Amino acid sequence: MRDAPLDFVTAMAAYGDVTRHDADGGPVYMLNRPDLARYVLKENGANYTKDGTPDDDMLRPLLGNGLLTSSGKEWAAQRKMCAPAFRPSEVEKFDEVITGAAGNLARRWAETPYGQPVRVDHDLTALTLTVIVRAMLGTDIGGIGDGFGRAVDAVNRFIGHYVPNDDPDPADTSVRFAGFHRARGFLDQVTRLIIAARRAGGGDGHDLLTSMLASGHHMSDTDLRDQVLTIIMAGHETTAKALTWTLYLLDRHPEMARDAYAEVDDVLGDRTPVAADLPRLVACRQAIQEAMRLYPPVWLISRRSVEDDVIGGYDVPAGTLVCVSPWVLHRDPRYWQDADAYRPDRFAPERVALHLSHQYLPFGGGPRVCVGQHFAMAEATLVLAVILRRLRLELVEGFPVETEALVTLRPKHGMMMIPRSR
Repeated sequence: MRDAPLDFVTAMAAYGDVTRHDADGGPVYMLNRPDLARYVLKENGANYTKDGTPDDDMLRPLLGNGLLTSSGKEWAAQRKMCAPAFRPSEVEKFDEVITGAAGNLARRWAETPYGQPVRVDHDLTALTLTVIVRAMLGTDIGGIGDGFGRAVDAVNRFIGHYVPNDDPDPADTSVRFAGFHRARGFLDQVTRLIIAARRAGGGDGHDLLTSMLASGHHMSDTDLRDQVLTIIMAGHETTAKALTWTLYLLDRHPEMARDAYAEVDDVLGDRTPVAADLPRLVACRQAIQEAMRLYPPVWLISRRSVEDDVIGGYDVPAGTLVCVSPWVLHRDPRYWQDADAYRPDRFAPERVALHLSHQYLPFGGGPRVCVGQHFAMAEATLVLAVILRRLRLELVEGFPVETEALVTLRPKHGMMMIPRSR
């Protein structure tokens, strides 16, 4: 599980719909069927908590008690406070923020010397970070953007390896831990400055931080820090990875890319997309949805049972770690024809209507489904349309593309691609 997690969860699924292995002195149940995932995440979700799970262990050191890590009544109150800012009508107000950032990136890529590659995954992470901070917090991080992005990357890499090696090198562990603390300190400082500035200046902006400050909920600076950093982290990392894998897959499947190019040309012509175009950008949206099927940004969801239960005929004692892997469910040939093939038309409305509940979990499932899923899809679709209107991205010949399952599913060696003018 430590050395090759995707191979491990795939191999375990071959043994059945419910499997068990022992890790760190306790049993781990893997659920490899949509109805079982639905049961744990939704139908009996009250019996399955995030407290004490690998998700919690990885994220809490950075995010504190924010929306991703809280539970019970506290989580419900936080969700209620945050949800209004992510309604479709609110999200669509930020289309110019999204397309402006995407246009700047497309322009920079277009001006790259002929044949010179760009680091697509890093550039998209910087883009989505800029968008979420501007749209959700009403702040432009400007000159500190690169430093913020590097700190986020350092933190992700550390918490993605939160389980130590059997025989760790003390020197290496010490260096990585010190790097994590430096990066977390930097993120803390920036986040607290944003909060302090907003408190001092008041403000009537239409963003999540303004909503939280005006919500009537008493929130300490620490509470606000946890929510703000949670929104920043969750609101940019997964979207950047989804876009990275989408551009890679479109390059590997030119026949699918042609559909997206034709759509962009037909819908947009020479203009920049706006939120009103989203219903017509069908091929772009489906290209992203299928990329998230094959490369789900969140590849493992973990819960811990509160009380004894029975799942699929198997006893689940209280305190048992129970996991669902979107990576496994999304590639199960029982539910997906030609499961390993990239076919965006799987997400045509008439086909989606035939999907089983919790068969497709790019944003999780049940009441804790990602509160920002509409924002993420709108942002990713608009960004992709802006890029495809001007460019095609071509993978550097011979460049190794290998998955790395950390907090999110990312390309282990990055994604080096060459921008070509259309």
